[in-house]
Amino acid sequence: MRAKITYLVTAAVLVFYFVLVGSRGVMLIQSGTPVTVAFGIAVLILPVIGLWFLWKNTQFVRDANRLAAELDAEGGLPVDELKRTPSGRIDRDSADEVFARRKAETEAAPDDWRTWFRLAIAYHDARDTPRARKAMQRAIALHATHHPRTA
Repeated sequence: MRAKITYLVTAAVLVFYFVLVGSRGVMLIQSGTPVTVAFGIAVLILPVIGLWFLWKNTQFVRDANRLAAELDAEGGLPVDELKRTPSGRIDRDSADEVFARRKAETEAAPDDWRTWFRLAIAYHDARDTPRARKAMQRAIALHATHHPRTA
């Protein structure tokens, strides 16, 4: 729940920032000189890109949470079996061991979104965020292929 609140607060601050920047861009355009109009258009592009990124990230998180809930209902969420250091950090060797098993599961069933979901968690535990995100995107895409949404 704390992560959700943090995400919502961050998103709200970003939206406020985008509105503020966008209003400055409009003010520059309204000045009417070629230089200020050019700067105003350039300034307006930033909030558009930011809003697009925020929307795509929110979609990703929502989809990943939906898969987690479905996997949890099936009893298929991975159990946290990782060893931890005295400070509470994940032991690297333990994460590597679990990762090797998750990778083998995914190679054995490459069309199963569940194995990709669990692999994404293993990548995350191994502190490989880019690959964790790609694996989760693959899980989401496979789930969408096998379970198309109905309106």
